Amino acid sequence: MATQPPEERIFHGSPVSRGIAFGPLHISGRGFSAPDVYAISEAAIPLEKKRLEAAFELTREQLSELKERIDDISDGDEGLVFEAHGMVLADPSLQRKVEQAIDERKQNAEFCFYATMQTFLEGMRRISDPYLRERTIDIEDVSQRVLRNFQADLDAVLPDHQHLLVAHDLTPSDAASMDRSKLLGFVTEAGSVNSHTAILARALGIPAIVGLGKVILETTALAPAILDGYSGKFIVYPSETTTAYYQALAAKKEKAREDLDKLRDQESTTVDGHHITLSANIEFIHELDLVRENRAEGVGLFRTEFYLLESREKRSEADQTAAYTQLVQQTRPNLAIIRTLDSGGDKLSTEPLTEVEPNPFLGWRGIRVSLDRPQFFKEQLRSILRASVHGKVGMMFPFISGLTEVRACKALVKECMAELEEEGSDFDPDLQIGAMIEIPSAALVADELAKEVDFFSIGTNDLIQYTLAVDRINNNVAKLYRSSHPAVIRLIKMTTDAAKRAGIWTGICGELAADLHLTPLLVGLGVDELSVGPRELPGVRKALLSLDFESCKKLADEALTLPTSAEVFQLSREAALAAYGELIEEGS
Repeated sequence: MATQPPEERIFHGSPVSRGIAFGPLHISGRGFSAPDVYAISEAAIPLEKKRLEAAFELTREQLSELKERIDDISDGDEGLVFEAHGMVLADPSLQRKVEQAIDERKQNAEFCFYATMQTFLEGMRRISDPYLRERTIDIEDVSQRVLRNFQADLDAVLPDHQHLLVAHDLTPSDAASMDRSKLLGFVTEAGSVNSHTAILARALGIPAIVGLGKVILETTALAPAILDGYSGKFIVYPSETTTAYYQALAAKKEKAREDLDKLRDQESTTVDGHHITLSANIEFIHELDLVRENRAEGVGLFRTEFYLLESREKRSEADQTAAYTQLVQQTRPNLAIIRTLDSGGDKLSTEPLTEVEPNPFLGWRGIRVSLDRPQFFKEQLRSILRASVHGKVGMMFPFISGLTEVRACKALVKECMAELEEEGSDFDPDLQIGAMIEIPSAALVADELAKEVDFFSIGTNDLIQYTLAVDRINNNVAKLYRSSHPAVIRLIKMTTDAAKRAGIWTGICGELAADLHLTPLLVGLGVDELSVGPRELPGVRKALLSLDFESCKKLADEALTLPTSAEVFQLSREAALAAYGELIEEGS
């Protein structure tokens, strides 16, 4: 008798990285050491049940031994906790439920055990009795022990085939370390549109959706699925009709991309002759292939925290010099801007903290870390200086709040120059030095900062966050994170005006630079450079080629008088639709 195919299921989340991906699912759980999951054949089911029984039996023995040992060294009833743990496994219905899951899911025993226990724990967490709710800790402890006792040689490994990843959440380092040749896209139960992981997914061109809620226990490993990174739909067991629709949509998007590629050799100049530099934000040297392919006019932001902090071993000064030199050589004759270490907040930490920061976004991060670790900072500064003889280099300092920090940074740069002169190492004494405008206080004193630096780079992700007091990775307040807020655009205008008065240039390297709805507004506000992810370059180039600078200036003047985010956004969006509507049509 033919088996009916599973019914199509649609989950809705927040799209964070555009693209459409098709593939089988790989599931990574949460909580107590979630195991990997893999499909098994009908013939392998008895073996998996034997593995389950063996893990249970070994756990029972361990718990019994632990109880005896604790009883021997204590005078109380401390050992009874392990007896209680053993009683969990003594319930025959538990093993039957896991075995039933193995039969139905046709998945490895440890994941079926994990899924069964997670369902049970979710029920316990909803119990009103606080004592019973607290017993979830005991259940988790037993579960952890059982999972450890499965045979190591049969443990699942990361898939060596192409797949869509389903996870509770991912850190930036998780996303950065994934095998891009195997990962087609990812969805997460948690996460936010503005997290650094989401930003990284966009930079790497990985289609992604976050905030799906409880999806792990609702899906099955290796199930066919479609990830729609435009609308935020995640479709498991898609029907033939749905699959055909998305295949056609993917083809349409590919055709649009090919049309944009035809413009790659054109300069990003408006129809009335105003040029805006179009640069790339990158995290890894290997991204330079995409930068060149998409004809960026340089690197507007090279993030150094992943290079410096992703390795367990400290990067030597020689290693840093080699990496920055490679960047500069491959970017010339264009400018390569290297941001000094920007750690903390939602980014990687430079070192373990002795105690948890109550609010890391307002704590030890950015330039504060570097200035508190001057020897570490100077190693990076000397490395950048050595690389500067190989091409055009800019160095910029993150999370600047005022003039004192800029002067402290410049003083250290001068110390490093003197040290390099003494050792006979060459460097460019005139390399450009910039300050990132990410904190409202920096924008408010931009006139003073402009006298000390060669350029500004506005980090809009943090500028919006700190101006609006909205944690950009907190889903509870995500709706308040508004790029077009009147306060934000006034701070941007204040910064560009201060730069022009001082004769320096201003770029934007935050996510706002790639928001095509607001490109007319940014152009009109007077930015000189937009720096975006390599994959965003073609769309932004098309937008700039389609706009009229004088009209954008009038639009910006009007926007600065508007009282609400919605009105500012709509004004700019209407101009964008008129100039390049095909790029921002619904679903794009």
